[in-house]
Amino acid sequence: MISPAPAPRDTDPRLLRAFVAVAEELHFTRAAARLYVAQQALSRDIRRLERELGAEFFVRTTRQVALTPDGERLLPYARRVLAAHQELADAFRAAPWPLLVDLNTPGLAHERVLRRARELAPDQELMSRYESGLTGAAREILAGRIDASFGRYGGLAPALRARLDSVLVRYERMAVLLPEDHEHAGLPEVPLAALAGEQVYAGAGNDLTLEWTDLAARLFAGRGIEVATSWPVAIGHEEFQRIMAKHRNPVLVVVGFPPTPGCVQRPLVDPVPLSPVSLVWRKGRHHPGLDALRTAAAEIGTREGWLERPPGSWLPEGEPGVA
Repeated sequence: MISPAPAPRDTDPRLLRAFVAVAEELHFTRAAARLYVAQQALSRDIRRLERELGAEFFVRTTRQVALTPDGERLLPYARRVLAAHQELADAFRAAPWPLLVDLNTPGLAHERVLRRARELAPDQELMSRYESGLTGAAREILAGRIDASFGRYGGLAPALRARLDSVLVRYERMAVLLPEDHEHAGLPEVPLAALAGEQVYAGAGNDLTLEWTDLAARLFAGRGIEVATSWPVAIGHEEFQRIMAKHRNPVLVVVGFPPTPGCVQRPLVDPVPLSPVSLVWRKGRHHPGLDALRTAAAEIGTREGWLERPPGSWLPEGEPGVA
């Protein structure tokens, strides 16, 4: 048992960041990588915090890391303190910091939202980024390396959703990417039943896109379609094209996914599966660029019916954030 500190003292926010990173990752190596620090330095900060507050926050074994009851008690306080520090920094900047917006994949509707937001807030700097999936982007948001992203908020782990705000902006129709010599490549639309017996790739094995793999598993359940086992994670469209040509599995995508040579994209029907897309940012984050993004998404969505569901559509049951 660690003896309590003799008197209250100010706690360095760096120590709280270290604690929160380990508490969320439950893995010292991943937490150190997230904070861009050496694992030894991270462990030292955790020990210092434990000495200062007179409590043990983690149970560590060779196989796992778990929060103690005191760690569970500290976590919401630490998050609130760090959020307050960020709000203070935001409030007293001479001009708002550039807003880094993850668009996931080039060519999707998110780019139009960003372009309109730039028109609405011409004095703000809104910069695009392209992450692999919302799960990975959410971790980057909480680590302070990007500010906002688009994706399936309901597919995030509850621990991530608890620290994020979101607004539903669009239902995207889902499609399948097929080798051009696939037996269904000549169809204008592919009924889901036609994929029975197939293995369809949906990001399995990529821990940055867990929300997409989960959506595929829900869609395929009871239909005789399997989620294909993991491919090597392809970074960039050329690598994706090469891996696609090698493995030749159909790939679950959204309508409008960038064209891939040697492949055709076909919308799925019977039912029409929809991917709910939200704009996501960290709780308590304030920035004029975020206001512009929300306004732009609502404006385009209202004009083009982004939240209208076509007849015979499908959404995952009980999806958080979806009315």
